[in-house]
Amino acid sequence: MKKTLILTTALTGMAFAASAQEVTVMSWGGAYTKSQVEAYHKPFTAETGIRVNSVDADNPATPIKAQVEAGNVTVDVADIELADAVRLCDEGLLEVIDHSALPPAPDGTPATEDFLAAAMVSDCAVPSIVWSTVVAYNTNNVSGTPTTLADFFDTATFPGKRGARKDPTSLLEMALMADGVPAGQVYDLLSTDAGVDRAFAKLDTIKSDVVWWEAGAQPPQLLADGEVVMSTAYNGRIFNAQLTEGQPFGIIWDGQILDFDLFVIPKGAPNKEEALKFISFSTDTQRLADQAAWISYGPARASSAPLVGLFNDGKTEMGPHMPTAPENLKNALANDFEFWADRKVELTERFNAWLLR
Repeated sequence: MKKTLILTTALTGMAFAASAQEVTVMSWGGAYTKSQVEAYHKPFTAETGIRVNSVDADNPATPIKAQVEAGNVTVDVADIELADAVRLCDEGLLEVIDHSALPPAPDGTPATEDFLAAAMVSDCAVPSIVWSTVVAYNTNNVSGTPTTLADFFDTATFPGKRGARKDPTSLLEMALMADGVPAGQVYDLLSTDAGVDRAFAKLDTIKSDVVWWEAGAQPPQLLADGEVVMSTAYNGRIFNAQLTEGQPFGIIWDGQILDFDLFVIPKGAPNKEEALKFISFSTDTQRLADQAAWISYGPARASSAPLVGLFNDGKTEMGPHMPTAPENLKNALANDFEFWADRKVELTERFNAWLLR
């Protein structure tokens, strides 16, 4: 009887331990997090039994850096931008991930060859999406039809408030392109003092008209409420507002800044094994294609692209809405992650000082 009780108690404890498995994933909120919950979190729990706790931040790179440095890590997986992934990995704040252990493409192509090469630059991160920063506008509130990046800075022809992310990343590049600098010369110029001065001088021309935003869900709301007539924004957030809320928004693809988001594991994550399982599951070919049914961000695996089909409304073809659609790439600029990994701290300090002037 005693042995039976001990065995039953042990088995109950094992069952409880198994059911208690969990992973905490930090992302950016809004329509983007919803796309991850539908494409990754729910199927992952259904297949593994591991519960996914979803938490959001304006930029997950900031809190996970603070957690690791404080020795109090509560996040297992974070979704962060490429430049931040490179920087935090170099600083020793992220766990190294064995890319060769990731699932291959359906035809057997190794994951290391299937992921887009431009995003496979960090030993600590696994790419998930290609996205872009664009300029969006409310067709009901803007006079005329803006078509170029220069129109965002032209408050005489297109009067009204502008929304912009309270961060120099992408904004400085857009300022230079709007000032006539060809996309291919932006980073060479921005690497000089004269180039940085020119970018800030261009920003000076709209500074008094800018409403600053910090969270990706804010630009669609600012546009819908009429607080701004144009805003920089993440392309997927604008697409979702158009399709799911019927918002009368337009997108200016001219001068879009292409970027990647990647999954990382903070150093000292409490559930590292579960984190690795989650990342491996969420970045396989099918799952990355599934996310594109919820938001217009392109999958970071080549084998996922042919599987991208309709939006979850069952009728909208997603291809033309992707930042990587040929029509949208005519004057696009890929974010130079090395530039921002090296200069982010310095240029953010200058940006913050400029804001206070």
